[in-house]
Amino acid sequence: MKKFDAIVIGAGQAGIPLAKKLAKAGKKVALIEKRIIGGTCINDGCSPTKTMIFSARVAHIVKNSERWGVKCKSISIDYDKVYERKQDIVTSFRNGAIKGLKKTKNLTIIMGEGSFQDQETLKVKTAKGNIEISGKQIFINTGASPLIPKLKGIEETDYLTSTTLLELKEIPKHLVIIGGGYIALELGQMMNRFGAKVTILEQSKTLLPHEDEDVCVSMTEIFKKENIEIHTNSKVSAISGKKQKKVMATVNGKKQNFLCSHILIAAGRKPQTENLNLKAAGVKTDNRGHILVDNQLRTATKNIYALGDVKGGPAFTHVAYNDHLIIYDNLINKKSRSIKNRLIPYCMFTDPQMGRVGITEREAKKQKLNYKVATLPMRHVARADETGETLGFMKAIVDAKTKEVLGATIIGAEGGEVMSVLQMAMMGRITYPEIRHTMFAHPLFSESLNNLFMSLDD
Repeated sequence: MKKFDAIVIGAGQAGIPLAKKLAKAGKKVALIEKRIIGGTCINDGCSPTKTMIFSARVAHIVKNSERWGVKCKSISIDYDKVYERKQDIVTSFRNGAIKGLKKTKNLTIIMGEGSFQDQETLKVKTAKGNIEISGKQIFINTGASPLIPKLKGIEETDYLTSTTLLELKEIPKHLVIIGGGYIALELGQMMNRFGAKVTILEQSKTLLPHEDEDVCVSMTEIFKKENIEIHTNSKVSAISGKKQKKVMATVNGKKQNFLCSHILIAAGRKPQTENLNLKAAGVKTDNRGHILVDNQLRTATKNIYALGDVKGGPAFTHVAYNDHLIIYDNLINKKSRSIKNRLIPYCMFTDPQMGRVGITEREAKKQKLNYKVATLPMRHVARADETGETLGFMKAIVDAKTKEVLGATIIGAEGGEVMSVLQMAMMGRITYPEIRHTMFAHPLFSESLNNLFMSLDD
């Protein structure tokens, strides 16, 4: 049995930097990866999707170029080139990650699937057979995978997930998406812009059911303007078919069948914990399989930690990366950092983007806070008028007494970048009157934060 000071399970966006830093701190480290170095983000998440989404945005701009006074006689999509560009970027990022790991001293990469034998021992299934390794500290960064609902006919029907959609070599004629969350909207708009007919079926009464109602309404209107078919209150009961597929659903109480060429299941994600044999290590999970951790990311077993999507909560790459920083600072730098009340921003890369940070208006009401709401339509933003990107709006929730920003949602061009300005204001406890009177460079999107807060009285 090989013995290590630390074992990291999963070479994702938390596992890789944590393993490298622990090794550089003098620990003997093993990094286990069952699939591909880089995790979801590099291989079939952030990097490939945002690469392809930008190609789709270029297609959309060219198709509508006459709006800007530019005439284009014809347009065609070279999907082979789109796919090749995506693959090149993924390969580049992945190879960079592998190179960085290989040149790190004290670090051993083990390609295989690990499962606990006890709280310090793991059995790893590799291509050459099983091996056993032990570690004084173990860090779980196994991430999540697409959740596949139990539908009639699902085992006999070829369907796509957010992973396999990216490996398609052709544009679907008609893509039906089961789900209306962030992944569904990003990929649905992308395929629509490449030329596919897209139908979205969401079981809740709105798209993006966790967001404020005005956000849901705005995003729905944006999608409908691009002729994306949306059905909310849709309960899918079955799927079937080979070349031509069928999705059977009850929409607003009425049964409907949707014929299509491809089906994308985007009904959420599940933690990859079922093969870890966590019980043998005394690690506890919730009823969905997420590993339970305390505010310092420790599991029920004191020498085992969990980072990223596998522990539940907001499933974003930047959360996983921040998790590793907290663990490293606490273990190596002897700090006492916590994930409690952590400010978590995120951006949905639809066009326009939706950037959000802090609490929503719905959450402010639920918490019975004394708050005010500032809103500004993007059509009243000078930069948006100049670029012709006037869809969406800006919205901020502020504390009526302290005048500090509690949360913000920006739907608009570069919405994530504008949201990040307000995130920094929240971190620095800068009040909205201060933002209102700040001098921003003209004519940036961020400059409109002056106008956003003019709607509020001091």
